[in-house]
Amino acid sequence: MTVHATPGRHVLADFRGVRADLLTDPLALERQLVEAAQAAGAQVLSAHFHHFGAGAGVTGVVMLSESHISIHSWPEHCYAALDIFMCGAARPELALEHLQARLAPESVRVTTVARG
Repeated sequence: MTVHATPGRHVLADFRGVRADLLTDPLALERQLVEAAQAAGAQVLSAHFHHFGAGAGVTGVVMLSESHISIHSWPEHCYAALDIFMCGAARPELALEHLQARLAPESVRVTTVARG
């Protein structure tokens, strides 16, 4: 078990240069975020995703025992904002790696904040 000095780590990621079609499918994004949570060792409690209509983006959240993962997408800008907050032994960096591999952004900007 990994022990951290703070209760949790909050990873904020900007994915730029993502293919637009990867940012408009709420079912695919939900599956990818659930898989990312599992890859990080987190326990999924529930998920809710909303699509804003033809050609528009998706907003969604996966609730975890360890906190949450959320995404907000703007396919017209080939951009997604990700928020990964996990506490305990869950490893948010593994969730980030999983999502980066699936969405294949051209560039990624990450900010990690120790919480607590």
